[in-house]
Amino acid sequence: MKIALGPVQYYWSRLAMMQFYETMAHMPVDIVYLGETVCSRRRELRLPDWLEIADMLAAAGKQVVLSTQVLLESGADLTTLRKIAGNGRYVVEANDMGAVHCLEGSPFIAGPYLNIYNPPTLDILAGLGATRWVMPLEMGSEGLAQMQQGRPAGMETEVFAYGRMPLAFSARCFTARNRNIPKDNCQYVCMDHPDGLVLETRESQPFLVLNGTQTQSALVYALLHELGAMKELQVDVVRISPQSQYMANIIDLFYGVMHGRLDAADAFEQLQPLMPAAPCNGYWHGKPGLDLLLA
Repeated sequence: MKIALGPVQYYWSRLAMMQFYETMAHMPVDIVYLGETVCSRRRELRLPDWLEIADMLAAAGKQVVLSTQVLLESGADLTTLRKIAGNGRYVVEANDMGAVHCLEGSPFIAGPYLNIYNPPTLDILAGLGATRWVMPLEMGSEGLAQMQQGRPAGMETEVFAYGRMPLAFSARCFTARNRNIPKDNCQYVCMDHPDGLVLETRESQPFLVLNGTQTQSALVYALLHELGAMKELQVDVVRISPQSQYMANIIDLFYGVMHGRLDAADAFEQLQPLMPAAPCNGYWHGKPGLDLLLA
């Protein structure tokens, strides 16, 4: 199996983003996804900047994938999508059907937001050019096993294995709403929350995370214990979603377990202090997502 670093879901400064990818160039990840997937108002980096980072990572031996925005809201967003689709240098991850149509006939990655839950859907996307699909986060191991039995020849499978789970997108910016300011004058307050803004219940229990127009799980999805099961299911790629701290350590733990250098239980114990919140893995086991089941 290969390790993929997913796109950064949060709004970091230009300097922080550049330093992050300079570090990742030396980490044992095989694939790096780049680009803004959440909000077009996050303009610290534009397409030429992403391509510059992509060239640097490619020179370091990484496979680079450009990710598209999930929810397009304007003509400018569509123009950016077309530029990404036509970049001519790097494979693209399609995160909505508009991107699929832009990429039709060219190899592309079917992102997790396409919600592929059955083999006929995967067949259609393969016919349009998809060479790898990312399993929806809510799908469990049993559903994945069925998909693997019916996946088209040559189609790779990728599983989201670490990070706060992206659950929903909206035209409304909830982080700006938290400050009582309009989305069109958001003052880029997302940057004040490099791992999202935690929303608690009345009982002060973490419930969700606000990340601009995106809503995430408060808990962190962690499938470190399931790498062996993924290998048996012939999963090709394991995706780790970036957070603002300790990414090098987290990648090393996944790499160590994947290559038999670390015991999964020991690695999971080392992983927990590095996480911004408690772990969960319920979806993998067909249970509520916030559950944690360990063998």
